[in-house]
Amino acid sequence: MLLPLDKYPTLDVHGETRDTVYTVLYSFIKDNVKLKNEVVVIVHGKGQGILKNEIHTLLRKMPEVKHYHLHYWNQGTTIVELNI
Repeated sequence: MLLPLDKYPTLDVHGETRDTVYTVLYSFIKDNVKLKNEVVVIVHGKGQGILKNEIHTLLRKMPEVKHYHLHYWNQGTTIVELNI
């Protein structure tokens, strides 16, 4: 069972654009792999789904990512499991 989400490293990308989110996301994932964190949280918001779609596209291509899914009760949050 997962702990409450506030126990995991969190990246809030509100205010980022499709063009800038890659750099922020890539650094966050790399840092957490080095720190051996198995689960991280990305807060992208709901809105029109532009950031969510871009983030999910990027996560699919990252070998460091084992699995990701939207939070069950908060569709503006993605939970990512990392390959450690």
